[in-house]
Amino acid sequence: MAWAYLFLAAALEIVMGISLKLNAGWTRLGASIIAVMAGLGSIYLLALALRSLPVGMAYAMWTGTGTIGLVLAGMLIFQDEMSWPRVCFMGLAFIGIIGLRFCETTG
Repeated sequence: MAWAYLFLAAALEIVMGISLKLNAGWTRLGASIIAVMAGLGSIYLLALALRSLPVGMAYAMWTGTGTIGLVLAGMLIFQDEMSWPRVCFMGLAFIGIIGLRFCETTG
């Protein structure tokens, strides 16, 4: 169950990042509320995951998965630049996340 909490936490981290982009510097109430709620939900789920997962590994997976998700969201939703170096470095981050997962023996 800890892994499910961790990946739901990362998904909420992505929602928070998108909402922060859309809230126009805290001037749009709806997007601002979503950003705050998603951030709080993400931290809550991370805390639940940390009951049985090592903190360093879980935090790295949480931030790494959120980072990759937000880079992809930026490219797909906000037309951020998509270049081969960017894609390659995201691939390296993904490999690191998968490597951390398979090195873990608890949870």
